[in-house]
Amino acid sequence: MIFKTLKTLIELIGWLQIMIAPSLIGFVIGGIVYYNIPTLFGLYIGIGLFGVGVITGIFWATKIYKTTGTINFLSKIFKL
Repeated sequence: MIFKTLKTLIELIGWLQIMIAPSLIGFVIGGIVYYNIPTLFGLYIGIGLFGVGVITGIFWATKIYKTTGTINFLSKIFKL
C-alpha cells in the first residue's frame, strides 16, 4: 500500500517537472511580448502565450504519464 502511494507521488512530481518546461517557455515568450508591447493588448497576448504553454505542458505530461511513465521519461533525458 505504501509503495503504491510513493510510486504515485513520485510520478506526480515527474508529471509536474514535465509540465513546467513548456509553461516556462510560454511565460518567457509572453514576457518578451509584453515587454515590447506594454499595453493592455500586449498583456493579453502575453497571458495567452503563457496559457498555451500551460495547456501544452498538461497534454504533453499526461501523454507521457500514460505511455512510458514520467520517471522513465525523465531518466532518459537526464541520461543524455
